[in-house]
Amino acid sequence: MATSTKAGFTLVEVMVALAVVAVALPALMVSLFQQIDGASHLRDKSLAHMVAANKLSETRILVASNQRAPLGKDSGTTEIAGRQWSWWLKSTETQVEGFYRLEIKVAYLEEQESTPLHTLVAFLSTTIVASVQQQ
Repeated sequence: MATSTKAGFTLVEVMVALAVVAVALPALMVSLFQQIDGASHLRDKSLAHMVAANKLSETRILVASNQRAPLGKDSGTTEIAGRQWSWWLKSTETQVEGFYRLEIKVAYLEEQESTPLHTLVAFLSTTIVASVQQQ
């Protein structure tokens, strides 16, 4: 009489395989959601940088036409990519005459001035602008 051997998985092997999948799947899902959140954050930071760069360009144009930088603080909102962005501009004189320091902060909400998504610091010189215009 011949004995037949059946090939296949035992119940223990199947349970071990399911346990491995049950442990690995949530870890993969957490990693996937972190990647999605990271991409979203980078998109927001890039858009905030665009808002700050646009505000700096506007200020440079203002300095070129007036030959002086606006001193003090200013704030407002700008729409980019279908979203409203809040910005704060702080302009101060430096120790060098005609040289100004601009700090532009950008956040998604008005309440986030203390924790902006992006901060751009630039220095402007009204004397260089004036000498370029005279040439």
